[in-house]
Amino acid sequence: MTGLRAIIAAAVAWAVLVALLGKVWRLPLDHPNARSLHVRAVPRGGGLAIWAGWFAGVLWLPGPKLWLVPLAALIAISLLDDLRGIHPGLRLLVHFGAAAAWVWLSPLPIAPILAVLIIVWMTNLYNFMDGSDGLAGMMTVVGFGAYAAGAWLSASSLLALSLPLAAATLPFLAYNAPPARVFLGDAGSVPLGFLAAAVGLAGWQQGSWPAWFPLLVFLPFVADASLTLALRLARGARVWEAHREHFYQRLVQSGWGHRRTLALYAVLMVGAAATAITTLAWAPAAGLAALGVWAAILALVFAAIEYHYRRRGVGFEESKG
Repeated sequence: MTGLRAIIAAAVAWAVLVALLGKVWRLPLDHPNARSLHVRAVPRGGGLAIWAGWFAGVLWLPGPKLWLVPLAALIAISLLDDLRGIHPGLRLLVHFGAAAAWVWLSPLPIAPILAVLIIVWMTNLYNFMDGSDGLAGMMTVVGFGAYAAGAWLSASSLLALSLPLAAATLPFLAYNAPPARVFLGDAGSVPLGFLAAAVGLAGWQQGSWPAWFPLLVFLPFVADASLTLALRLARGARVWEAHREHFYQRLVQSGWGHRRTLALYAVLMVGAAATAITTLAWAPAAGLAALGVWAAILALVFAAIEYHYRRRGVGFEESKG
């Protein structure tokens, strides 16, 4: 049944995406700004197709679904932000409220405040990392695909949530790959980050996987966003302002373009996720060691990107295909 739900999710997502990009509905345009890595306006809000597909795949699951309420609130406020813009304070308040509601509905083996902070950070860092063609879409397919594999290994019900989400993202990724014809928008990236943290914590709570597993699966995103924030805080930058200082942004600006940047990050994503799944299956006690190895690998990659960026200078190439 899970396979059927995944097929339904992918089919519905594809149909809705085609409709959103057609002449019947018009998505808002993402115009270039201080954070952008593109030089032309591109439709945003393609994440709505993902949610249409995912809901079609999970709403007919048995049992109550109160946990969908905070997610729906995030989608709604993020869509409003895409359409007309909202005050950052209100947006962050909804993020905290949604995280607190989910934690209240799903008690966790860690302090509730810490769980809320983890979810809110993941919610926002996913949005920060959605700045280059195909990047967030690829992380979603790989990340939730890894969650599905981990859930399958432990016979967890989270398989029925994770696999349809990975499947529903595939049609979007086809349109978002360089050169992107549509972007996720906040309505796509923000709830995806929320679910990446929520499902990861839920799996830990249920005993489906150890705490290190979701962190290793999404480590390329977590490490890039967290290290960038730490470096900006260290030099006193205004961290709430738009910027182009993430390592993936440095890579695009230094001449790699969107396509090669996506290829590199895809290798990192698949490598980290495959390591997480293999370690979970065969040597779960070695999970922290695997996490440390991948942290070192990413540190070396980021150092090389920074060196390459400073050597080549600024300026970036818009993806040409």
